[in-house]
Amino acid sequence: MAINNISIPSRRNFEHRFFLAVAVFFPLAALIGFAPTFYLKPFFGTPAIARSIIWVHGLTMTAWMVLFVTQVYLISSKRVRLHQRLGFVGIALAIVIFITGLLTAIAAAKYGSASSPPDIPPLQFLIVPVGDMLVFAALFGAAIYYRKNAANHKRLILLTVLNFLPPAVARFPGSMTADFGPLWFFGVPTILTIVFIVLDTYRNRKLNVAFLFGGIFLIASEWIRLIFASSTIWLAIAFWLTA
Repeated sequence: MAINNISIPSRRNFEHRFFLAVAVFFPLAALIGFAPTFYLKPFFGTPAIARSIIWVHGLTMTAWMVLFVTQVYLISSKRVRLHQRLGFVGIALAIVIFITGLLTAIAAAKYGSASSPPDIPPLQFLIVPVGDMLVFAALFGAAIYYRKNAANHKRLILLTVLNFLPPAVARFPGSMTADFGPLWFFGVPTILTIVFIVLDTYRNRKLNVAFLFGGIFLIASEWIRLIFASSTIWLAIAFWLTA
């Protein structure tokens, strides 16, 4: 019993440190990836952002990162009540992110985007950002469903963060010119998801089922998109979305 009493606070301290580390890594990855085209745009002289929907989407995603960091801090400082109240803000913001994310993706496929892969037809590549939004909606919806189950809730929220990594990772310096492709921008979150699940299971001596199936869903969705990107069904959907 003494061992168990010591191990529980130890596991909780580990989780707090782990989520704080993610709260630092996530904004840093976004800053590195989007600095030339959004956050530090004046210093890089990149082409002007032609459509206002891109500004709106970028600002809402920035707000999402700020909210994520704030929520992690509130839990670590045991201000649970405020964390719960801000959850309603998160729901409203998630809806805006979903809508603006879809509109931004469709606009990029229809009018072109400097950050789109040059060797992939726009209608085929559209499945990637549309998939990001659909997976985000599913994972965030599951996190809200499990809002009264802290263990499931925070792990599903963590998966939404990993879901948003590919756009930032794909824009890391050298990634576009080196043409690493899906093995890079999908490979990084895939590896991180597996590592996080294994590490979480090892530290807690217990496999979190929601974390496992959420992780499988996230990883499978990334690679299945590549299989169906050139299919007749998807191309018909993409044509309808951009028509």
